[in-house]
Amino acid sequence: MRDIISAQGLSKTVTTAAGELTILQDISLAVAPGESLAITGASGSGKSTLLGLLAGLDVPSAGVVTLAGNNLPALDEEGRAAVRARHVGFVFQSFQLLPGLTALENVMLPLELRGQKGAEASAREYLKRVGLAERLGHYPPQLSGGEQQRVAIARAFACEPEILFADEPTGNLDSATGQTINDLLFGLNADAGTTLVLITHEQRLAERCQRHIQMASGKLVNTADTEVASC
Repeated sequence: MRDIISAQGLSKTVTTAAGELTILQDISLAVAPGESLAITGASGSGKSTLLGLLAGLDVPSAGVVTLAGNNLPALDEEGRAAVRARHVGFVFQSFQLLPGLTALENVMLPLELRGQKGAEASAREYLKRVGLAERLGHYPPQLSGGEQQRVAIARAFACEPEILFADEPTGNLDSATGQTINDLLFGLNADAGTTLVLITHEQRLAERCQRHIQMASGKLVNTADTEVASC
């Protein structure tokens, strides 16, 4: 089975006032379709940069990233955006909802931009699945942090992506709400068979993924298969 994500010799350097700064060094990894992968590491270890490169949000200084059969560094920004639109969903620590749109409209927006028929029905269904059927007409400032993150998850899954990238999705939430969001994330992931790449500092959350890699100083320092906890 072909890997849905593959990175070979991936490095990232940036120019600063003090000179060249290496953020990632010679990283190679592969993710199978439907797999759940956790990436952990201390702040500054490079994990968010790695996610950005794997998702085509940035380009590497060296190496190759293949996403759903597409060589991302060979594409311009428009081409990478098209790949993301076809294959990728995102859930971020900052919910990134549009405050002038209702919960329903926030979930509908990416579907409408793709020209998808039945956008409203699909958005309603996913908001129902995350427990927000009674909050469709509410605007983000009228929702709690947990409710806003549920909208973000519904928005990501409504697009039915092959790959979901989640960057500290519960970082701004209290522990009880965060647990609820994690259960939703893994439950919807299992239902849809979506590949999940998750950045987290929570060991218990990482252990719910099938595989766990650790980073330090821009390098992979450990990889492990995990016994997946029940969702």
